[in-house]
Amino acid sequence: MTRKQLANVVFGLLFVSFAAAAGCGGEAAPAEPGSAEPEGAAAPAPEVKKTVIQNCGSDTMLQIAGKWSAVYGSANPNVSVEVTGGGSGVGINNLVKGLTNIANSSRDMKQEERDEAKASTGKDPAEFIVGFDAIGIYVHKDNPITDISMEDLAAIYIENPTITKWSQMGITVPGNDDIVVVSRQNSSGTYAYFREHVLQKKDFRLGMQSMSGSKDVVDLVSKTPGAIGYSGMGYKTDAVKFVSIAAKKGDPAFSPSVATVADKSYPLARSLNMFTLGQPEGEVKKYIDWVLSPEGQKILEEEGYIPISAVKAGQ
Repeated sequence: MTRKQLANVVFGLLFVSFAAAAGCGGEAAPAEPGSAEPEGAAAPAPEVKKTVIQNCGSDTMLQIAGKWSAVYGSANPNVSVEVTGGGSGVGINNLVKGLTNIANSSRDMKQEERDEAKASTGKDPAEFIVGFDAIGIYVHKDNPITDISMEDLAAIYIENPTITKWSQMGITVPGNDDIVVVSRQNSSGTYAYFREHVLQKKDFRLGMQSMSGSKDVVDLVSKTPGAIGYSGMGYKTDAVKFVSIAAKKGDPAFSPSVATVADKSYPLARSLNMFTLGQPEGEVKKYIDWVLSPEGQKILEEEGYIPISAVKAGQ
């Protein structure tokens, strides 16, 4: 191999390594990538163009986004949907900067985020509701608590909490009377939603166990008999259980389910969203259309989330 041939091969390998490492933080991939063959190489096989769609953001949606990516990629081998998490705020921030094709978010975009996207990219963000989710309140499977009011839930999580022990609610957790409070990091859309709808925009307490991912919350609660945490309903395992929520003390309490989200009896339900810069085109549009199709929505339901059709039927 000549020096020129060797240099071209090394350059190609370095380029591939860099592209793989860029992830959600790199520049949003163009619709038509393609690359040149190294000089002096054997007769190349017919070029296969592969479109890379960067898709990042919500950890609540990470599970379903990964499933969608895998199934879509199997049926469309010339398209790669690269999914990363980090939280809704991370996804939206990357979209605003033009660093991702699709931002997943379990909260709405703020007006200032929309304005910044327009100012920095010249495009208005487009929103697509791709499903629904409920924020489940999780405890260890052996915790005897069955229901809680929104008022008591806030009293556990709010700054200067008034409920810090299980016994204050008449609950006995052997050897674990202190409530271990598990939360999400503040870049999370779930964190923002919980703060707005449970704490009424007041601050969280100090001393919480703040987890980076939805699955991490459930994992910690499953190993901690005295813990309470909140996370997307799709992350439930046999090691934890849901606590039913009453909108007010004395009202009926409901657990998260397709039915209770559809009829709006469960108080902590929200939409799952995808955002793009402007109306999507090409392969990005095809992918979002597929996510919204019966096939994509069936996968959503199989993963423990709530399809759009179920909520529309309940309205």
